[in-house]
Amino acid sequence: MKAVQFEEHGERDVLEYAEFEDPSPDDDEVLVDVKAAGLNHLDVWTRRGLPGVDLEMPHVPGSDAAGVVTEVGEGVTRFEPGDRVAVIAGRASEFDEFSRKGDPTLAQDYHIIGEHVRGVHAEQFALPEENLAPVPEGVDWEVAGSATLVFGTAWRMLIDRADLEAGESVLVLGASGGVGHAAVQIADHAGAEVFATASTDEKLEYARECGADHAVNYEEESFADAIYEATDGRGVDVVVDHVGPATWDDSLKSLVKGGRLVTCGATTGPTAETNINRIFWNQLEIIGSTMATPGQFEEVLSLVWDGTFEPRIRAVLPMSEIQRAHGMLEDREGFGSVVVVPDSEYDGS
Repeated sequence: MKAVQFEEHGERDVLEYAEFEDPSPDDDEVLVDVKAAGLNHLDVWTRRGLPGVDLEMPHVPGSDAAGVVTEVGEGVTRFEPGDRVAVIAGRASEFDEFSRKGDPTLAQDYHIIGEHVRGVHAEQFALPEENLAPVPEGVDWEVAGSATLVFGTAWRMLIDRADLEAGESVLVLGASGGVGHAAVQIADHAGAEVFATASTDEKLEYARECGADHAVNYEEESFADAIYEATDGRGVDVVVDHVGPATWDDSLKSLVKGGRLVTCGATTGPTAETNINRIFWNQLEIIGSTMATPGQFEEVLSLVWDGTFEPRIRAVLPMSEIQRAHGMLEDREGFGSVVVVPDSEYDGS
């Protein structure tokens, strides 16, 4: 088969779409023919190299994909050939103390497909059945292949970790990206007043279409100042920040006393300077979050499959154009997710 891969960390030119060993499913695994695969900023960071993550090379990236089951191992009970499935990328040992409590994301051995182990940006993959979710008939492959990670992550951030309630206010940074546009829709669905930031008026219009009540162009004004003015100096109850150092201080400034900042990533780097005085005096909470539990995935994906939430797709490209796909993420082109499909499945549309 062919797969996206790299043999060393680096810039986009280390990526290639080339021949790779065919996967063979173990007893508890399912073999899937890929129809579409979503990209995330995680793919960019994995390609560049993450501290403490030692990958087996060549590495196939990718945490999101959807396709058709072609073969199942003898121990598989949930799926059979012909089923439509999407990837759930988080994995943990069933014997871990925290996994037994129902939250595998807290397990010591928790890891993510595509980041810590071989990913799914390929013509085929084989994964344990617990890492797959059924996809109903009628759901477009591009939607199924790009929704799981971003909507699962945003759902856990807002509904579980930040404990968002109807009537509260939420500021979503980077509303044009995958997690950002999912968070806008989820916050709106939860009954919150939604503020969103983006870098162009076109992106802000998309954010409004997703449910944002207020939109701030951070290239033209300080979003912290805009929030202060719009809320008469109060601030918002929750800030969704997956940007990091570039926005961290203004995110804290934007919170009401007793407010919560929830973060799932840092696209501008891992280290931010924090005003500790602001945290203790305003009694702020800083909450980390990653991926979702199986139950949380089930909740949010049911709302994706029935059309309540709409994953936005900025581009669909053949896997042979994977360098271009990564470039769209790095250069912040467009709104929503970038999707790649195996060249053998690509119809040019």
